[in-house]
Amino acid sequence: MKPGRFSYHAPTSVAEALDLLDEHAGEAKLLAGGQSLMPLLAFRMAAPEHIVDINRLPGLDTPERTPSGWRLPALVRQRAVERSTELARELPLLRQALVQVAHPQIRNRGTVCGSLAHADPSAELPAVMTALDARMQVAARSGERTVAAEDFFVFHLTTALEPEEVLLGVEIDDLPPGTRTSFQEFATRHGDFGLASVAAVVTRAADGTVERCRLVAAGVAATPQRLRAAEDAVLGSRLEPQALVAAERAVHREVSPTGDVHASADYRRQLVSVLARRALAATAQDAPHEKGSEHAA
Repeated sequence: MKPGRFSYHAPTSVAEALDLLDEHAGEAKLLAGGQSLMPLLAFRMAAPEHIVDINRLPGLDTPERTPSGWRLPALVRQRAVERSTELARELPLLRQALVQVAHPQIRNRGTVCGSLAHADPSAELPAVMTALDARMQVAARSGERTVAAEDFFVFHLTTALEPEEVLLGVEIDDLPPGTRTSFQEFATRHGDFGLASVAAVVTRAADGTVERCRLVAAGVAATPQRLRAAEDAVLGSRLEPQALVAAERAVHREVSPTGDVHASADYRRQLVSVLARRALAATAQDAPHEKGSEHAA
């Protein structure tokens, strides 16, 4: 199929883009990487009257080091983050998750912020940003505001963005010393959305006990879900087997996924419980866990 008719705009400044969104609020869609928007247009699941292409906006395509961490502006491609040696060293969870996102051709065009703004509950990056306690930099003609990742994702394909707003960037703080991360996902085929996935960020003290834990699941709720009972189960532990089993059982109790043609609710509950245990176990290794994925034969 082909998209319906729309007016195309190609602003060359952030101010011009914000003016267009304000003028056509509720009738416009932003185009960055287009890996989510273009299929929706082609199948006419979305029919905006205006497309605002922000690819010509300057200065938004390169990760930026900040005094406290990193900022990923709106046009940073997923592949650029995946290939960054600095980001792999300082925020390894990004690469651990991005290697599971679709295929390299998709990641070459898809943007980090575009995936976040699309807010698919099965997508990897919303769960990652929630686990990293990231902050969303949101801009409109009236000014800017910052939204915590946990507050940004509202419902299935729905965020806290207003029609006249744009996600201008995402800010992530440096990880504390002693922090290890892991991303575990299960997909039926490489490149497919995961049936479930789990992002783990665990900080351990010098004696090996867990001081801080953020565990977030994707694919089991309408938004990324913090697995708080499982987090509590491992606090103060050294991630010994009994603590991991307790966390797995806690996840099984606290998630309530729905079933679909790909997996039943019970299967997803069991799957995410196992993935959570594996993610926590991976953070107990001496080095950050790099890949952490499984695909069905």
